[in-house]
Amino acid sequence: MANNNSNFEAKLWAAADKMRNNMDAAEYKHVVLGLIFLKYISDKFQTIYNKLSKEEYADPEDEEEYKAENAFWVPKDARWEFIQSKAKFPEIGKIIDDSMDLIESENPKLKGVLPKNYNRASLDKRRLGELVDLIGSISMHGNNELDMLGRVYEYFLGQFADAEGKKGGEFYTPESIVKTLVYMLRPYKGRVYDPCCGSGGMFVQSEKFIQNHQGRVNDISIYGQESNPTTWKLANMNLAIRSIEANIKLGDTFHEDGHKDLKADFIIANPPFNISDWGGEHLQDDVRWKYGVPPTGNANYAWIQHMLFHLAPTGVAGFVLANGSMSSNTSGEGEIRRKLIENDLVDCMVALPSQLFFNTMIPACLWFLRRDRKRKGEVLFIDARNMGEMISRRNRALTEDDMLKISDTYHAWLGDETLQKDFGAYSDELGFCKSASLSEIEKNGFVLTPGRYVGIEDEIDDGIPFDVKMKELTSELAKQMEEGHKLDEEIKKNLEGIGFKVE
Repeated sequence: MANNNSNFEAKLWAAADKMRNNMDAAEYKHVVLGLIFLKYISDKFQTIYNKLSKEEYADPEDEEEYKAENAFWVPKDARWEFIQSKAKFPEIGKIIDDSMDLIESENPKLKGVLPKNYNRASLDKRRLGELVDLIGSISMHGNNELDMLGRVYEYFLGQFADAEGKKGGEFYTPESIVKTLVYMLRPYKGRVYDPCCGSGGMFVQSEKFIQNHQGRVNDISIYGQESNPTTWKLANMNLAIRSIEANIKLGDTFHEDGHKDLKADFIIANPPFNISDWGGEHLQDDVRWKYGVPPTGNANYAWIQHMLFHLAPTGVAGFVLANGSMSSNTSGEGEIRRKLIENDLVDCMVALPSQLFFNTMIPACLWFLRRDRKRKGEVLFIDARNMGEMISRRNRALTEDDMLKISDTYHAWLGDETLQKDFGAYSDELGFCKSASLSEIEKNGFVLTPGRYVGIEDEIDDGIPFDVKMKELTSELAKQMEEGHKLDEEIKKNLEGIGFKVE
């Protein structure tokens, strides 16, 4: 990787921040990410162009050569060299928009995906030119820099989620949550589906997992859907820069299911929590509601049943939901949950720590559903609420060790013999994990909150007898009360000294 790439995510963020003025994060997100995408595909094109120029019988202007290398064809007036040569021109916004149009017209996969509003009056063209120059100083292809670009993209998505606050969660799920889901599901081979895919982070982490475990990315096929048009564009750009083939539909998953006939081997999702205006009143007789009609005032159990409907006979689903989904009895939710449990569909429940999300303080959990259960009649409960570390004043993240402990516990419980050689056979751990029978869950009113089952971790014995501890505590309390009384008298004297009579 070239030296000029060191720590450049922060430099790019600082440059983007300069552009804000009166522009909110949602707007300038697309300004920056669109340019990063444009620079990357242009650099990849140029790398191949330079290689072909040195070959005796190759034509560097032959589009087919680039298709063979899994690269996008970039017309002359859309190449970064041309764009950067015009960075100081007042019409730089129009030049970038025209470049995006040219690339879309030459690459059908990108049709309707690229942002084309750089010429709008509200965008400071001088600052835009500065950003073009800054991005132009960074090489984005060659020397394994695909990983670097992915890192930048994820860094920016995370920064924008943080900057946008509540709205940020529409397109970004924190990496530690996505990785935990992927480690639990292990999507090596088959169809992977996310019905509310945001910027495509679940797919990116699935691809990384496969590569890190010597699998073949071509062994999975990816399906997704996203209702927000601008977020749908982000997902397509995010996957395109990694050459991940995906079928991402645009539209409302509940009302315009883009993959009606799909039965997925792996479903991985972070649906928006507790949606009240999802239009459930128009779907009362929907075929997906096999275990009960979900309430119109909350979409949580609509998401659960939608995913079950699309799950293959041997498939497994892992998804994030608000904690309320584990215990709510409102509007028939408890009855639906009971049927899911009695039909032996719930495999594992994980309670997550607080403050993991940029966009909400609502406590969350992970659900895992499986049709072909390996441990029938049991559910694994994991309480991870005390895990994680603070990564900022507001946000926490699960560490790699945390993610591995959660996922290894799950796979040991499932009977993974290879894992058990290193990790050991599964056993309940007070305060952390418990394998509970369906009859035990029934006794708890079909509530799936892990804290109900794992118990409280024993306090560490410090060797001090109880009566000695009590004597010390009583003595300390007497001292504090005496000091409090003295302080009260001192305050009373001071107030009387300035003319206030205290009763």
